[in-house]
Amino acid sequence: MKKIIIIGGGAAGFFCAANLDEKKYKITILEQNSDVLQKVKISGGGRCNVTHACFDPKELVQFYPRGNKELLSVFTKFQPGDTMDWFEKRKVSLKIENDSRVFPESNSSQTIINTFQNEIQQKNVDVKTKCSVKEIIERGGQYLVSTSLGDFIADYVIYTTGSSPKSLKMIENLGHKIIDLVPSLFTFNIKDDLLKDLLGTSFEMAETSIPKLKTEESGPLLITHWGLSGPAILKISAWEAINLAKVKYNFEVQVNFISKDMDEAEELFQNFKISNPKKSIGSSKIFEVTNRFWQRILEVSKVDLNKQIANISGKEIQTILENLCKKKFQVTGKSTYKDEFVTAGGVDLKEINFKNMSSKILPNFYVAGEVLNIDALTGGFNFQACWSEAWLIAQDLNNL
Repeated sequence: MKKIIIIGGGAAGFFCAANLDEKKYKITILEQNSDVLQKVKISGGGRCNVTHACFDPKELVQFYPRGNKELLSVFTKFQPGDTMDWFEKRKVSLKIENDSRVFPESNSSQTIINTFQNEIQQKNVDVKTKCSVKEIIERGGQYLVSTSLGDFIADYVIYTTGSSPKSLKMIENLGHKIIDLVPSLFTFNIKDDLLKDLLGTSFEMAETSIPKLKTEESGPLLITHWGLSGPAILKISAWEAINLAKVKYNFEVQVNFISKDMDEAEELFQNFKISNPKKSIGSSKIFEVTNRFWQRILEVSKVDLNKQIANISGKEIQTILENLCKKKFQVTGKSTYKDEFVTAGGVDLKEINFKNMSSKILPNFYVAGEVLNIDALTGGFNFQACWSEAWLIAQDLNNL
C-alpha cells in the first residue's frame, strides 16, 4: 500500500485526508503543534466561517488579490456550493448570513472540527501531533521525512503547512521559489483628533482611497483603538499589501465617511438648512452618522455646536463637508487583524500545476493552502481556497 504523508494538520491537510481513498493509501498527518485545526477553531470568532455563498467561479476569484487567475480553473471543479454539499452530506447544517458568509447552524467551530475528526478516524488516518518536520529528502522516487518523532517514508507528500517562515524555507530548500511574505489583512494605525475617543463608532458604508496608489474600496468602516478598520480598510490593505509594505506602512489614506460626493452632500445640507433654520448645528441629524461623530466633525471643523444652522457660513459648510467626504489621514503603521492572520507571499504560483495542485519542481509532491502565494479578503474565502485545492489533490491521487 502506497504511503501519503500530509505535512500540516490545518484546513487543507485535513480536508485532503478526509477525501482520500483509504483503501488505496496509508495516510499520515504530521502537525508540529499539540492541537490540529487551530485556525478552523478561531475562525469567525470561534464560529468558523466555512465559506462564502458566491457560486460563480468568475465572481468568486474577484475576492483574491493574489491567485485569482490560477483559482478560476480550481473553482470550476470545486466551489462553495460543493463545500456546502460536502458538509450537508455529513449532517452539518449550514446557514448563509446576510453578508453571504456561511457558518454552521451550531455557531461553533467545534462542529466542523468534529466532522473532520470523524472522517479521518473512519479512514484510519494516523495523526501525529507535536511532530516537527526537520528535513525532507527526495530519495529514489520516495521522500524521507525527518521529524522530531523519527523518520517517515512517503510515496507522496502533501505540503499544507501554512505560511510560517520555517515551512517556506524547507520547501525552498527542495527547489521551490518563494515570494517574500507580507501581511495582507490589517487595520491602519492613525493618530488624529477626529478619531480620538470614538472607539467602536461604525459607518454602514464608507469609501477609502490611497491617492498615491490610485486605489479605492468601499464597505463598512470601524473606528478602533489604533485607528481605522472594517471591510473598507481590510479590502484596501489586502489588494495593496505589497505596495504598503514597500512604503513601510507610512502613507496617506482619504476617507469618505458618508459615501456621498461633495455636491450631493452639500445639496442635503442646504435642503436641511432651509427646512430647519432655527435648529442648532450640533443637534442637527443631516447625515447617517452617530451624534458623537457628528459633534466631533463640528469640533475639528471649528464650528460652534450651538450656532443656529441658518447662520452657518458657506466656508464653514465646505470645511464640514471636506472632513466628512474627503478627510485625509496619515497612516503610521498597521495592526494585524485579530488571530485570523493572513499573509501575501509564499510558493511561487508558476511552479504549481493548478489542474491537480502538484509541484512542477518535485515529483509526487502536492502543495495547498496558505503556503502558496494566494490570499483573500475576509469572509470565508481563504478557507474555500483550502477546500478546493485539497479536493483536487485527493481526486488526483484517488484516480492514479
